[in-house]
Amino acid sequence: MSNDQPLKGQIIIFTGTPKSEDVFELVEQLGGTPISLPLIQVSEWIEPTDEQRLMTCPTYDWLIFTSQSAVESFGLKMKRFGVSPDAITSQIAAIGTRTAAALTKIGLTVQFIPTVFSADVFVQEFKPTENETRRLLFLRGSIAGVTIREELPFDVDEWTVYSTEKAVHNIESLKNLVQTEKSSTLLFASPSAVNVFSEEIAPFTGWDTYKIGAIGHVTEQALIEKGAHVDVIPSTYTLKDLVLELIK
Repeated sequence: MSNDQPLKGQIIIFTGTPKSEDVFELVEQLGGTPISLPLIQVSEWIEPTDEQRLMTCPTYDWLIFTSQSAVESFGLKMKRFGVSPDAITSQIAAIGTRTAAALTKIGLTVQFIPTVFSADVFVQEFKPTENETRRLLFLRGSIAGVTIREELPFDVDEWTVYSTEKAVHNIESLKNLVQTEKSSTLLFASPSAVNVFSEEIAPFTGWDTYKIGAIGHVTEQALIEKGAHVDVIPSTYTLKDLVLELIK
């Protein structure tokens, strides 16, 4: 294994849904072979009340985004109903630099990002002044947890803007791949992907024939609860940092 290509000969499997190709390019630069086989798929959640809910967003003091998927779906709604970024006068909180970058891309400015990109850290660190917390809105996915709603010491409204479902079409391909390629490394970015793998693939492959990387302590805990070992977890919760951690 050369110093300039420390992942040479390794297959790096992404089980989530990367939002940009730069992480694949990084794996290739390091000598590895990136393969994307997402176990979950997201799509915008559309309701008849979307326009009405979008128009009420400026009445909230803070909008809270925990994922790029939420930002993308929110941006689609803004475009569909002709709402400009200038009309969204609320302050914006984002979990993660990638989520913040996605918000910037659609014209919104982020005022708060937690030091660790996780909902449980967010609720500890998010401490706006009293006059900034009259109304909060959490832009969520269909299977989002209750941490934001229940552990923030404020009244939090929720708006489901995207759905998360099992990506059935990738399950068989991933099962075959991990059974034949023993030098594979599986990267998990969410408990949702962990659950799908545990239900659909692990009964046939087990957890012990490949290396496992996880983004975040919540995903790590989900893997451990399913009986998996976690070999790599980065201190900064991004896919890029996870790949870089693989070579240490």
